[in-house]
Amino acid sequence: MSRPLACVRPRAPILGLLLALLLPAGAIHAAADDDDQPRATLQPDNAGAFALTRSQQQAVGIRIDHPLQMASARQIEGYGLVLDPVTLVTDAGRMDSTGAAADAAAADAVRLGSLYRNNADASLKALQASRTAAAEAAAQAQSAAASFQLQWGPVAALDAADRRELLKALAGGRRLLLRADIPGHPLLGRIAPHALVIVDGINVAARVLGPLPRTDPQSQSSGWLLQIDHRPEGLGPGARTQVRLQAEPLSGVLVPAAALLYGDQGAYVYREIGAGGDSARYAAVPVKLLLRVGDGWLVDGLGRADSIVVQGAGVLWSLAGISTFSAAEEEHD
Repeated sequence: MSRPLACVRPRAPILGLLLALLLPAGAIHAAADDDDQPRATLQPDNAGAFALTRSQQQAVGIRIDHPLQMASARQIEGYGLVLDPVTLVTDAGRMDSTGAAADAAAADAVRLGSLYRNNADASLKALQASRTAAAEAAAQAQSAAASFQLQWGPVAALDAADRRELLKALAGGRRLLLRADIPGHPLLGRIAPHALVIVDGINVAARVLGPLPRTDPQSQSSGWLLQIDHRPEGLGPGARTQVRLQAEPLSGVLVPAAALLYGDQGAYVYREIGAGGDSARYAAVPVKLLLRVGDGWLVDGLGRADSIVVQGAGVLWSLAGISTFSAAEEEHD
């Protein structure tokens, strides 16, 4: 099992204390290596769990609690840039014109091919030139379509009629498009369909049309395309504003960050899987990280009734990590 999210390697006296307090009788075995240094081993049971007595739990400060069931919708602060509709009109026109040119070139190549096969007035040289022109036109159309998709994403997904209506409204100044950038959040998951654009301290409602595939080269952040249906007076292309997006609500359980560790298989916590008499057993349980909430995380994979280690998880990690250690090695740290 790998290291926790943040941990410090225990020093020799701490390791000695752990072994003295935590190892059950018979778990320490002397063995000789090349330097005849003693080694200690600790093995979990068949279920991969560690058993600790109540006195051992108290000695190393292990505390158990239940996670809190909750749903959270995080607000995400970013900044927006009002986009110039002329750029959109130019890009859309280039995509449409190159597509029409490709269709015309392909049709001309088909026509010349038919004439050539029927021994009509068409030479092989003319047919080959027509096919070359058709291939070049098709490549230009594909390039224009790919560029439009990367730059305008949700607008490219509209059908021709809806896109013409949007372009008309943008050119008339009735609507605005904004690119909202969220620095530090390359992957945001699902975003609620409504957002706020703050203009001179006033909240202006906006619709989230969808993510923009192309990353901004300056901010290196993910982008979202927003539409303002009723343009505020004085807000125009090139203006920069504050933007507030909202992640879609997530349901899970809230656990303290100190309870989480991260290993080869992802995040996990230690759960009490059996308690009786004077001892308790703890096993690692994988969880899915959903959202950071204050000093904790909203996670999936636990139930409200589960008892998890909220303090002292690093001790259990140490038991898994010090299956063998050399006393000489610790003295040299």
